[in-house]
Amino acid sequence: MIQSRADAAPSAVHIESVKTHRDARGSVFEPLNEAELAAQKNVHVVITGPNEVRGNHRHANAVETTTVVGPCLARLKEAGVIRDVEVPPGETWRFVIPPGVTHAYRNTGSAPMVLISFSTQVHDPQASDTIREQIL
Repeated sequence: MIQSRADAAPSAVHIESVKTHRDARGSVFEPLNEAELAAQKNVHVVITGPNEVRGNHRHANAVETTTVVGPCLARLKEAGVIRDVEVPPGETWRFVIPPGVTHAYRNTGSAPMVLISFSTQVHDPQASDTIREQIL
């Protein structure tokens, strides 16, 4: 499931499957619980076309929690080590990414991909916490 491109020390990134209810109408999941939601200052929903990439950045101070519905290739760069994580089609996974970890997400499917991202900092275009770094 998780593929590393190099040997690495234990990761500070937390990755977990999100409990998802599915029926004939589609699926429903809660990206955060009540306590986690209370710590957030920003939320954005991103719809990404097939083979397109989102992210390619890190945050100086914010913790970003992103929930993605696969298929998706997530690439993380932590302490100089890059690792790829494949989110299987139809699965919902959550990535809790601490400051300083570069991250990017590629839609590897043929339909739009949904990302829901939360941040512990308010989005301020005049004083951005985001540092661009292309890794995917």
